[in-house]
Amino acid sequence: MQEMFANGHMIDAILLLMVAEAAVLGLYNRRTGRGLPARQVVTVLMAGGLLMLALRAALTGAAWSSVALFLGLGLIAHLADLAGRWRR
Repeated sequence: MQEMFANGHMIDAILLLMVAEAAVLGLYNRRTGRGLPARQVVTVLMAGGLLMLALRAALTGAAWSSVALFLGLGLIAHLADLAGRWRR
């Protein structure tokens, strides 16, 4: 288990689950008209996904600039999510 975190494979698995979550939520919204719209699902999961990529970069010993890039992009995605929610 320790090795899965050290080499980033656990984060890869989480990211795959997030993609599956997006697909399920999108399909549910399309079929029922209920739930979150696609734009909101994308911004929420993008912010979380970018944080996961920052964590993966830190765990695998990537350069600090890679971690900072993912964190910065995650902040932008988070602010986009907040802006979308604020308007409602």
